[in-house]
Amino acid sequence: MDANKFEYLLRQGDNALILSQQLSQLCGKGPALEEDMALTNVALDLLGQTRMWLTYAGEIEGHGRDEDRLAYLRDTRDFRNCLLVEQPNGDYAQTLMRQFLFDTWHYFLMRGLLSSSDRRIAEIAEKSIKEVTYHLRRSGDLVVRLGDGTDVSHRKMQDALDELWTYAGEMFLYDDVDLAMVAQGVAPAAEPLRDAFLAHVAEVLDEATLTMPPVDAYVQRGGKQGRHTERLGYILAEMQFLQRAYPGVEW
Repeated sequence: MDANKFEYLLRQGDNALILSQQLSQLCGKGPALEEDMALTNVALDLLGQTRMWLTYAGEIEGHGRDEDRLAYLRDTRDFRNCLLVEQPNGDYAQTLMRQFLFDTWHYFLMRGLLSSSDRRIAEIAEKSIKEVTYHLRRSGDLVVRLGDGTDVSHRKMQDALDELWTYAGEMFLYDDVDLAMVAQGVAPAAEPLRDAFLAHVAEVLDEATLTMPPVDAYVQRGGKQGRHTERLGYILAEMQFLQRAYPGVEW
């Protein structure tokens, strides 16, 4: 088994899975019907991407764990998502800013993975890029509309940005797993990915009249290595309840 590739695939799948679970909690609670449907559709898109990543991870591992076993029968310390996606939904500004920061990183990562040396990963990126492009366009437009909106919406968006900014940097902190994937030509390098992320975020925030925090701000870290906030435990408790209570149950 290629342990580094297995870990890398888990990270991609867990990011999409946890954010999808977070967004699905808002179904029926959107600020407007159109936005409620959009959030739900984004959650479904991410869930579909989760299935592709975790299915491939299970195949690489070779221990008979499929997408469902990897999603519903792992404990908190076994999840490899970044800390950003497990941050609470909060108010709508926090939900939207979390989504925008993730979407920007996700978009440029998928573009980089289109040329991955691993054919299967390149195919997953190709299947995902249309959805990810839409996600980024949508969240970016809303950041501009609310940041450059009323005094209240501007303040709430700036507060959300300042609070979540320290979690965005973790996505560009490469450890041995990431570096092994870069060396094999599987994943894009961190520096050009971060440069593209910062350039796009700066452009959108400028239009939104929001102030971007310092690029060298303190970075929260640990999620990719399985060190999570207590919030992930609550997320998994809800997400995994059915499979934990009734092992092997099928619809």
